[in-house]
Amino acid sequence: MQLVNRFFNPLLRLKKEDIKGELPPIEDLYRKTIKYAWPCILEAVSGALISAIDMAMVGSIGKTAISAVGICSQPTLLCLVPINAIVTAAVVLIARRKGENKQESANDYLKVALILGLAFSLLFCGLFYIFSKETLLFAGANSEYLDIANEYFRIRLFSLTLCSLAAIMSGAQRGVGNTKISMISNLSANLVNILFNALLINGLLGFPKLGVRGAAIATAIGYWVAFIIALISVLRKDRYLVLNFKKIPHFFYKCKKIFSIFNSVFIEQFITRFGFFAYAIIVARLGTAEFAAHQICINIVSINFALANGLQASNTALVGQSLGANRSDLAILHSSITQNIGLLFAFINAILLIFFPREICMIYTNDIDVISLTNIPMKIMCVVVFCQAMQTITIAALRGAGDVKFVTFMMLICVGIIRPGLSYVFVYIMNMGLIGAWLGLLVDQFSRFLYSYIRFKRGKWVNIKV
Repeated sequence: MQLVNRFFNPLLRLKKEDIKGELPPIEDLYRKTIKYAWPCILEAVSGALISAIDMAMVGSIGKTAISAVGICSQPTLLCLVPINAIVTAAVVLIARRKGENKQESANDYLKVALILGLAFSLLFCGLFYIFSKETLLFAGANSEYLDIANEYFRIRLFSLTLCSLAAIMSGAQRGVGNTKISMISNLSANLVNILFNALLINGLLGFPKLGVRGAAIATAIGYWVAFIIALISVLRKDRYLVLNFKKIPHFFYKCKKIFSIFNSVFIEQFITRFGFFAYAIIVARLGTAEFAAHQICINIVSINFALANGLQASNTALVGQSLGANRSDLAILHSSITQNIGLLFAFINAILLIFFPREICMIYTNDIDVISLTNIPMKIMCVVVFCQAMQTITIAALRGAGDVKFVTFMMLICVGIIRPGLSYVFVYIMNMGLIGAWLGLLVDQFSRFLYSYIRFKRGKWVNIKV
């Protein structure tokens, strides 16, 4: 009972010297954390579930279609690296200004972030569009599905700039506590995506049957919906964040502040995406069936990641606001509560993976050969979900405090070196195939959990100024 009480009551984990003022009741802390977190969780999980439905719809075409769509995932995420860095910088700075009660400055940072986001998105989307086929070949695509994948990738790139701007506006809203805006924006976009998937992949209600091309068009339409809703949210004058066209005071100073966080996060994100890219190449070269099985497993584990990512988004905002108000004790408490919630979700996911692995895989495909290849990776996944939940949330606290240099170094070691390096050894030198790739992923996740948790417990992150 004492262990359970210590788990659910983070006040017991707070040192006396860390307390900066009167602490609210534990129920209020949980209530505020959940208030911030549930829209982020619903947004992230709905996106992951709809991605799963998307994959299942594509999977009805066959394993070649699954591989064609799956091979585009890492290049697309690599294209979004600078945008993710800008979103992180915007959330950290806007949350701090919110905590300091500087509304005008928060709005200025939103405008600067959008200007920078537009420039980076156009540059990266343009380059990836020009070299799309070369990128996919580098990613490990084979001739069996290269042309299909190239068409899918190029259609998505056309609207990726809108997706980028929507992410910046939604992220800024999370920074000031308006987490519902991002949820509504992404949930609406995902539902529209599913609707047009049904209409365009299989040609329902008189629409043309476009297969994988239809899935790409449906995703692009969803990006438009997300952008429009996010834009409306920052044009309303009764909101804390209001997008206007007034001159931005000290524009270059604010750019410098964004880049002070952006630089480390960009390097971190680039290392992360390059590591994932290299990892995907290792798996893709095992063959179409193996890569299809891997994509199914990655899609399943992404649902757990979505839960952690939703908690991560809310925790970054709560930590930033708490530190902006000089309440490092509240930042520690909110992070501890978020970790508790994340572990609870991971436990539920692990139970489902243990008892219903085959049934879950059959949602995506009825190919017996592909399903049989997922057997061991699904068991490994039962351990991965716990490491994934803890490290994602703990890293959010470090990012929210501005401790981005440590996160960058950790990602370099774990994702840039450990995951692809060990996976290559396990897969090709020890001839372990797909199982070896998932063992490499497990070691990466555990390493990130261990390093980030030690950093969090030492507590130096609460004193960082941004």
